[in-house]
Amino acid sequence: MKPVKRSKLRLWAGKQYFTCRRYWEWLKQGRRGMARIRSSEPLHYPVFKHRTPLMRRLKDVDMWYQHNKVINLRLAVRRLDGLLIRPGETMSYWKMIGRPTRRKGYVDGMVLFYGGFRAGIGGGLCQLSNLIYWMTLHTPLQVTERHRHSYDVFPDSGRTQPFGSGATCAYNYLDLQIYNPTEDIYQLSVYVSDEELIGEWRCTAQPLYRYQVYEREHRITQEAWGGYARHNVIGRKVFSREGELLDDEWITENHALMMYSPLLAQNAEDTESTEKAQAAQTAENTGKAQAAQTAENTEKATIFTG
Repeated sequence: MKPVKRSKLRLWAGKQYFTCRRYWEWLKQGRRGMARIRSSEPLHYPVFKHRTPLMRRLKDVDMWYQHNKVINLRLAVRRLDGLLIRPGETMSYWKMIGRPTRRKGYVDGMVLFYGGFRAGIGGGLCQLSNLIYWMTLHTPLQVTERHRHSYDVFPDSGRTQPFGSGATCAYNYLDLQIYNPTEDIYQLSVYVSDEELIGEWRCTAQPLYRYQVYEREHRITQEAWGGYARHNVIGRKVFSREGELLDDEWITENHALMMYSPLLAQNAEDTESTEKAQAAQTAENTGKAQAAQTAENTEKATIFTG
């Protein structure tokens, strides 16, 4: 893998081409088979729920990006919350949300761009597409369109999901589309709390299977041009209600250019582990000191009253 340098004209022309092509596809397709109905009444059976923190401190990234991201997320979830995907229907992330514009209230947020980041209208909505993709992997719904990140921009500090288990998005040509091949209706619930982005899939029938998503064959390679690339495979184990392993599926493989040194990632993990250990030790010492002080005060009180 090697970074590809393209001129501003080439980037602009490519974006216009793929955007227009998507509009043409939508025009030909119309509303046939597309999920559009939303309901405020939650379906009976919960399938899978997940939440991610809204605020994340990233190296060399000002926090205003995070605050503006929350504004954008609150607007986007209003277009998706309660969406019903009936049997045979497909959900389109961008067809439901629409183009993020200032007129709709969207603000500048962080947009990943060729291994770096910059400000862009509606920035931060990838957190929502990442959440929906991850939740969908824990259901029988089929992901028919998903785009992986081409660059690994930030180290893994604090990451709880496997590398490459998200879905990047860019209006409207990098879409996330989900098809319902089952005989049951599925409902997407997404909302923003004070501290977290929360999502859940619900269904009209009790789930028949349980899913475990994992990574394998993770490796980092040094490329001939001097940089590093990261690779892995995402798999999924399917279990029955009784816990019997029924299948072990290949989901996707990821290849991304690393925009930081692998040593930096290890240092970040070591630092986080050290901070947790120091916090635990401080709590333990504080507890011991408080217990000793309580015992001393009790002893003094006993002597005084005796």
